[in-house]
Amino acid sequence: FGYYFGRRYGYDYYGFEGDMVMESEAVEESVMDEDYKEEKSKSPGRASVKKSAGFAANSPKPSADKNDDMTTTVATGNSLAGRGKDNEQQNVQNTEGLNDVKARSNFNETAFFYPHLQTNEKGEVIIKFTIPEALTKWKFMSLAHTKDLKTGMLYEETVTQKDLMVYPNAPRFFREGDKMTFTTKITNLSEKDLTGAAKIFFYDALTMQLISDKLLKGKETVSFDVKQNKSTSVNWQIAIPEGYSAITYKIVAKSDNFSDGEEMAVPVLTNRMLVTESLPLPVRGKGVTSFKFNKLLASGSSSTLKHHKLTLEFTSNPAWYAIQSLPYLMEYPYECAEQTFSRFYANSIASHIANSNPKIKNVFESWKNSTPEAFLSNLEKNQELKALILEETPWVLNAQNESQRKKRVGLLFDLNRMDNELGRALKKLQQLQVSNGGWTWFKGMPESRYITQHIVTGMGHLDHLGVKNIRSDSKTWNMVQKAIRYLDDRIREDYEWLKKHSIDMEKDHLGYDEIQYLYARSYFLNDVEISSRNKEAYNYYHNQAQKYWLSKSRYMQGMIALALHRDGNVKSGIPVEQKIIASLKENAINHDELGMYWKDNISGYYWYQAPIETQALLIEAFDEVANDKESVEAMKVWLLKQKQTQDWKTTKATTEACYALLLRGSDLLVSDELVEIKVGNTVVDPKKLDDVKVEAGTGYFKTSWNKTAITPTMGNVTVTKKDDGVAWGSLYWQYFEQLDKITPHETPLKLVKKLFVQKNSDTGPIIQPITNETKLKPGDKIKVRIELRVDRDMEYVHMKDMRAAGLEPINVFSGYRYQDGLGYYESTKDASTNFFFDYLRKGTYVFEYPLRVNMSGDFSNGITTIQCMYAPEFTSHSEGIRLNISSK
Repeated sequence: FGYYFGRRYGYDYYGFEGDMVMESEAVEESVMDEDYKEEKSKSPGRASVKKSAGFAANSPKPSADKNDDMTTTVATGNSLAGRGKDNEQQNVQNTEGLNDVKARSNFNETAFFYPHLQTNEKGEVIIKFTIPEALTKWKFMSLAHTKDLKTGMLYEETVTQKDLMVYPNAPRFFREGDKMTFTTKITNLSEKDLTGAAKIFFYDALTMQLISDKLLKGKETVSFDVKQNKSTSVNWQIAIPEGYSAITYKIVAKSDNFSDGEEMAVPVLTNRMLVTESLPLPVRGKGVTSFKFNKLLASGSSSTLKHHKLTLEFTSNPAWYAIQSLPYLMEYPYECAEQTFSRFYANSIASHIANSNPKIKNVFESWKNSTPEAFLSNLEKNQELKALILEETPWVLNAQNESQRKKRVGLLFDLNRMDNELGRALKKLQQLQVSNGGWTWFKGMPESRYITQHIVTGMGHLDHLGVKNIRSDSKTWNMVQKAIRYLDDRIREDYEWLKKHSIDMEKDHLGYDEIQYLYARSYFLNDVEISSRNKEAYNYYHNQAQKYWLSKSRYMQGMIALALHRDGNVKSGIPVEQKIIASLKENAINHDELGMYWKDNISGYYWYQAPIETQALLIEAFDEVANDKESVEAMKVWLLKQKQTQDWKTTKATTEACYALLLRGSDLLVSDELVEIKVGNTVVDPKKLDDVKVEAGTGYFKTSWNKTAITPTMGNVTVTKKDDGVAWGSLYWQYFEQLDKITPHETPLKLVKKLFVQKNSDTGPIIQPITNETKLKPGDKIKVRIELRVDRDMEYVHMKDMRAAGLEPINVFSGYRYQDGLGYYESTKDASTNFFFDYLRKGTYVFEYPLRVNMSGDFSNGITTIQCMYAPEFTSHSEGIRLNISSK
């Protein structure tokens, strides 16, 4: 026999706990105002109430226990509501008044009881148990079965109520400094009109010491008159003091022989918050770069601001982050041809790097013996500088996976292991190549033209840059030759299809596959001759590339430029490939921090819509075709800056990024020079600081100053870099300030928060901005609008919008949302609404969600904060504002 008894769950939006689903709603809706139709979930208390329930179809209503508890009955086919027995049984005339009224405090969501079944002489089953003290409607469900599996179910509802009931409209939380009208509704279900008094008490929830005098701005006791089967309300003006973590309220009401009360603890949020502001410190090339942290420089003007901590972190050589991503290629779990080749590619690059310079080999050795902090995920780093700890985000597993990849760097660069992995990957590639020369995606599938072109291109990379001489190994060279002949046959089939269908051959028939073919083929034009039967098709698409390059994407233009540059033809005038490079350079954006990039280089669903791969290929084109070293280094900056705010997710992106960063232009890994940093009048030399460890390779270090050492002049920062390349870091300033005095702070993330009140008009709902003159009142609907601007792609971004105590969320269910091409998870909490973005593409976004004004008063509405969890130096927040809500 199984059953449960629970409230009808109607308000708490955190979700259901335990094994049983309950719902709750307010009792006796006929006598309740609309504002109170849904009752808030209550926290556990102390008192208990006895109940009895009968299961027989025609079971008589059991008699009530002779005490001051409430009663309720559940019977098959009938849901009966009992009246408050304390009012009939107890002689309240003899009490000392309101101070002795018992307050309900047990608001558990479930009436838990152990099965204890007894039958009477009629065969009826009686269950007795204690029910929580919420005045609400309950749902009772039971399941019975016999030994031979006959089953029966019972579903009934019942109501717990009293003749006189109080329903306080308490907020979900108090905030220090808020002023509000604390309201309670008093309902009369007796058989006569009632006149009485209500009293409110406030206690320190930790010590239960009475503190009413510190909150109340008037008398504790107020009188009321309430008609039969009607409701009325009474209120008190209160102000929330500082110094309490939680406050317990108790409201009691009494009229003649009727009384009721409610007691509950409410958390108190401080009006001061720890604010983290940052100053990114991006450096390009050698020289001295000066920065000003204007908010820190002006911090002395605030009498309420209290310093907490100043933290400096810096990475002198971020190119080593590319090395730390290589194990991802080596250990990617799938056995498809693309990932198998990525392992071959990664091990080839790793072997080349490990043997290229003794300094680099020493870094690998130090990593093997390094402390675990060296390989923390960027999501795990700097927890103390983030607005939300990692465990409170949806990205815990992502962080663990990234940390594991970094920890395996030492294994990757073990020379014996690399030789073994190269052999295994090569063998698997041989198995995945079919007889006609093409590679399948997975074993057993038909060959894939795209996969084959991708692998041939990668082999060309390794050979062209001297990483691996693929001609020296007969098995590898035989694979490549078979694949090239396979691709030659496919291009001939494309050409023959056009001729067969009598299509105008002068028009543009140059597709993505054909351009990728020309690029892949360019690596081996002198080694594997194009047969006479395929030469005509090759020449046709080669001419198409020269004619129609301008209409193609940046990625395709880079491939065309390289293919034409390598064709071996004698050029007259300005070659087409030089025109392509000139066009690309003309349309590029040069940014002091982000380097050189293209605005229209955005991601999409197809292989040719890949920003990282596109940038890597264009680096190759500018290096080889134009020998433009300055542009190559500027483009590398952009590629590294993407690594700062993102994780290179795919194997293809990682291979191409490593190829471009490590093997084109200058050797970024050789440098081991640390930057010189001056913060205010303090010169920071990490080698001389006892508690600072400098990470080998990257040169990463972090140091901090406590509140007593922080001065406004430390907002002046200079960074001196002695060699070429890119470096970055950040200065984090943490301080405590009152919410209303916090001013906006911007980085590449920019936030603007606005509040609107929604009104009905003849043409439908309209919204008006909330200003100091706006008259708000309980019941008004408010629209929150948050405008977000971001100037670069970011991953793992958290935005938190704080909420005033007098406002209630309308959308109470958390879940995944999608708007304007952006997917995100929205989580509603008691004091805020949180937004989690896995991937935030550069652009402008607008978020809106509704709130309802729940009570009158003067409230702090807090601020909106946003932070990139992968790079916490990119953080921003709005200004603090107050809301004044009138009771009329």
